[in-house]
Parts: sequence; C-alpha cells; structure tokens
Amino acid sequence: MNAIQQLKNNLEKGGILTKFKTLEREEYLKTANNINTNLYFISEGSLRVFYVNDKEEHTLYLGYKKSLITALDSFFSNKVSQLEIQALKKTKVDFISKDDFMKFMMSNPENLSLWYAILEELIYLQTEREIDLLISSPAERYQRVLQRRPELFQEIPHKYIASYLRMAPETLSRIKRY
Repeated sequence: MNAIQQLKNNLEKGGILTKFKTLEREEYLKTANNINTNLYFISEGSLRVFYVNDKEEHTLYLGYKKSLITALDSFFSNKVSQLEIQALKKTKVDFISKDDFMKFMMSNPENLSLWYAILEELIYLQTEREIDLLISSPAERYQRVLQRRPELFQEIPHKYIASYLRMAPETLSRIKRY
C-alpha cells in the first residue's frame, strides 16, 4: 500500500475523513482567486490543476485514483490561489480541511512521519517536473514522464498530458506513434 493510501486509511480509522464530493466531467473543484486549503483523496476519476495565463491553460499537475490533490500554494500559504482544479471525467473525492488534517497529523508521530514521506515524494516529483520542463526535446520529456508515471497515460486524456508536457496534442500523438 502506498503512503497516500495508508494516510487515507489512517484518517478514515480516526473518523475524520467523512466528507466527499462527486464532480461531473469538466466541473470545477476549485476556481481561481480564492482560498482552498482542503486535501482531496481521489477515489474515482481524475483531476487536473492548472493555471490560466493570457487565456491559455497550463496544466501543472494531474491526479487520478488513489492520489492526493490540492491547490498547493493555497494549502501551504493559506492565501488566495490562482490555481484551478477541474474534473476530467466523473470524479469522486474524499476531503478534509487543512485544520482538521493538521490536528490529526500532530496527534500521532506515526501519522506525522507518513505525512513527511508524502511531502518528500511530492518535492521529488516537483523537482523532476521542473527538470522535464527544462528539457527542450518533447520526445525526451514524454519518455521521462512515461517512465516515472506510466499510469498517467491510462487515466488522463492525452490533450491534458500534452499540456502538462508543454507541447501540442499533435506533437504528443506523433511522439507516441514512434
């Protein structure tokens, strides 16, 4: 069992992961210009976190079944976020407020250790993502993400993966053919 699933199980056992929401395809979980510090555990479906700049959408990260998603900037700063979170297909999330989550984490050293492990993995993945974006070759970016997260290509529509990889959907299609 991965760390995120273990954390979710601990929260359920503790009786504090009791809220859930079902989103229809293309429905927003979070829009820009507001504060949202909830943590969302994806039970079904998939979500994207993106930023809009000059009317162009830029996918920052993607979430799917058994993953955790939030507006990171808002979660850590408790400030207004420009990020948006949108369902890519019908999606069910279980969620918890940051306050309830942190109280639970601080109450038990094992939970806190698990949270640190998740944060370490998140920082590692964000660093890998930044490296991916510095690589000029779209084919190499594709290969790196395919090696690191092959399940992404089963769960997420390709046009959003292309946005995540900073390439046109047509470029991704060409690369995948070879």
